[in-house]
Amino acid sequence: MWEMFRQVLLGLLGLSAGFAAAAGLFSFIIGLGVVSDFADRTHTGEHVLLYETSVALGGILGNVFLVYQVAIPGGGWLLPVFGLAAGIFTGCWAMALAEILNVFPIFARRARLTRGIAWVILGIALGKGLGALVFFWQRW
Repeated sequence: MWEMFRQVLLGLLGLSAGFAAAAGLFSFIIGLGVVSDFADRTHTGEHVLLYETSVALGGILGNVFLVYQVAIPGGGWLLPVFGLAAGIFTGCWAMALAEILNVFPIFARRARLTRGIAWVILGIALGKGLGALVFFWQRW
């Protein structure tokens, strides 16, 4: 009896901690303004709630697939699509964080860059994408 109570208590504690961590991550993503910035740039502000729900649902389903080892049919051809989407998401998240922290203006001033800043940012993005491609290509 005591062991069952202990297992249920540990399960509830783990579930609560997972909810708290996920809520913190999702609020961080929303707080960075990634979703609202996308909605603003694409002129689809009326769908912000849908975008926020999609981000949360993607995180939840990703965790479910990871924890329960759910096999996805057609995973071989979906892997590059997922890699591209994950790379875009990671890049946008990094750019939003850098924008908040004003990393690029500080870097440009310290490196004395006056021209070609767009090329530097494009190089960073292409490097990230190429690195992800090489990483996923080796695992595939």
